[in-house]
Amino acid sequence: MRIGSSIVLIALGAILAFAVADGVDFVDLTLVGYILMGVGVLGLIISLVMNAPRSQRRVSESRSVQDPNTGETVTRNETRDGGI
Repeated sequence: MRIGSSIVLIALGAILAFAVADGVDFVDLTLVGYILMGVGVLGLIISLVMNAPRSQRRVSESRSVQDPNTGETVTRNETRDGGI
């Protein structure tokens, strides 16, 4: 369920719960409206959590070594992504 469909369910549920006065004899439209709003809110929360940006860990490592033959300092920089 995406964010748009969650909002549609919330709006449809609110219309059924608050705006519809006439009902069907064997269906309580107010209860159906509250159920649709609940499902829409739950879907909206799940959609926002699933689409939240993931934290990215980057590991940077720098090493400096002096070459014994030439006396020159060699620096090596390495960057890698941590995690999966």
